[in-house]
Amino acid sequence: MDTLEIPNSTAFSEVQKQYLLGFFAGAMQTGALPFVGRNQVGLITHDPAAGGANLAEPVEETFHGTPLSDLCREERWKHEQNPLDIWDRLVAHADENRAPAADDLFRFKFHGLFYVAPAQDSFMLRLRVPGGILSAHQLRGLAKMAADWGSGRADITTRANLQIREFQPTDIVRVLNTVQALGLTSRGSGADNIRNITASPTTGLDPSELYDVAPLANALHYYILNSRDLYDLPRKFNVAFDSGGAISVVADTNDIGFVATRVGEGRSVPAGVYFRVLLCGITGHKQFAEDCGLLLRPEQTVAVAAAMIRVFAENGDRTDRRKARLKYLVDRWGVEKFISETEKRLAFPLLRVHVEECEPRLPIDRAGHIGVHPQIQPNLHYVGISVPVGCLPVAQMLALADVAERFGTGELRLTVWQNLLIPNIPGDQIDAALEAIRAAGLDCTPGAVLRGTVACSGNQGCRFAATDTKSHAVALANLLDARFPIEQPVNLHVTGCPHSCAQHYIGDIGLLGTKVAGEEGYQVVIGGGSDQDRGLARELIPAIRFSELSSAIERLFASFTALRKPEESFLEFSRRHSIVDLRSFCEAKEHA
Repeated sequence: MDTLEIPNSTAFSEVQKQYLLGFFAGAMQTGALPFVGRNQVGLITHDPAAGGANLAEPVEETFHGTPLSDLCREERWKHEQNPLDIWDRLVAHADENRAPAADDLFRFKFHGLFYVAPAQDSFMLRLRVPGGILSAHQLRGLAKMAADWGSGRADITTRANLQIREFQPTDIVRVLNTVQALGLTSRGSGADNIRNITASPTTGLDPSELYDVAPLANALHYYILNSRDLYDLPRKFNVAFDSGGAISVVADTNDIGFVATRVGEGRSVPAGVYFRVLLCGITGHKQFAEDCGLLLRPEQTVAVAAAMIRVFAENGDRTDRRKARLKYLVDRWGVEKFISETEKRLAFPLLRVHVEECEPRLPIDRAGHIGVHPQIQPNLHYVGISVPVGCLPVAQMLALADVAERFGTGELRLTVWQNLLIPNIPGDQIDAALEAIRAAGLDCTPGAVLRGTVACSGNQGCRFAATDTKSHAVALANLLDARFPIEQPVNLHVTGCPHSCAQHYIGDIGLLGTKVAGEEGYQVVIGGGSDQDRGLARELIPAIRFSELSSAIERLFASFTALRKPEESFLEFSRRHSIVDLRSFCEAKEHA
């Protein structure tokens, strides 16, 4: 370049022009312009070799380490407003008596409120009842709430919990306030939260149990309530505490199950009662929780639960809700890495002890949640009451509260089998208590099928369900009990959709709702079980109309009663035969 031109030179004075000409001429002689930037430690430098970019590339905001653009819809909603901080919205919806939009519909679930349209144009309230333990005062208060504002009934769930339906938007704030006044809560009972903490229903009562787990369930419940970060999980989470006694809490269907166990003398650890840890139960995905090799002292269980839940919260998938449960994190990492990450958050080391060092569990009584049974306390009994598929009208709620106060200590216990127990009844009061229970229209001696029948809400209360599960389950159970007086328990699990809230894969007979040629029908599976009977049910019938189902199952039970071995249970019979044989039992026989 022979001459140097300065753009817009007419805007400069002669002195400025001379200065700029000199400056650029010098810069051209050195071959580079003066450099200013920051080096790697943030200091300002003139050396281009030591400097970085003056302006950093913009970094996309993240939520729990995931870029906002990758979040699934529900995670974006949580990022936009924490669901715990929407009291003003709840009040506004109540004042205007209006249903929530999709984002608030999701956030309301964090407060236990589920808008269940189109199945019902109203809210369902789900409570938290840790360990399933209620007082008569609380049950009576819930009955009044159901009568005044709701459907006139409560439903016992498969997490030993209660749901009440048909609340209008105008009532949701007074409903939440009433629940709190009763000493209960519904916070965190839905959406991406730790669901109701379950415990063996006879814990503290069972003569054969190893450890009273009610204080552990309570401790975790209240720790969650007072730990804001535990309301921010990638997906729902289930925890159960099993006392190791005669009645199971189906711990192996939970994300974390703590099961009491005994270690005898001469092992690698001192003799005593400990807890095994089961991980990643999710029967809707055909997976039981498996022992992960840990042995915990009872006082360590709640801390380990808190650490494991936080590892899940910090590392679970927030982009795809279909793969956001704990199972998928552990599948990706492996059990050992998950335990290692848990241990980093604990002030004590985790003890790894093989399950074979523990004594085998005593047999589980599959019928022990129904009928009259002695407690460990002298001359006291608990009475297990059948509540078909968990439906409790207000009149029965009030009657049971009265029975608990008149004959017991005012305590009631819900179970994962959708029935309840009244404990602490003296021996000389049993007959009077049973008479009062029968007068309320309830039974302590139902048939073998009805006492083991559970059902989800069905299409009368859930938009996902394809069938009216509750009425179908009761009708089928009553039919089988009337035709076949069987002694051994038979578990019938009826669920309306693949979410499998009634855990159809662990039933002796499991029914999954579907449509068959436009009619309500079911896929039928057979031979499932949990705990010591663990096994996923096998498909028996791919799809059958409900109108045809009863006859097929009747024929199956007729073959069972005719062909079974002495004392053989239906579960044992179904597992002994091939699916081909079992299908043949269901088929109508042509007569010559």
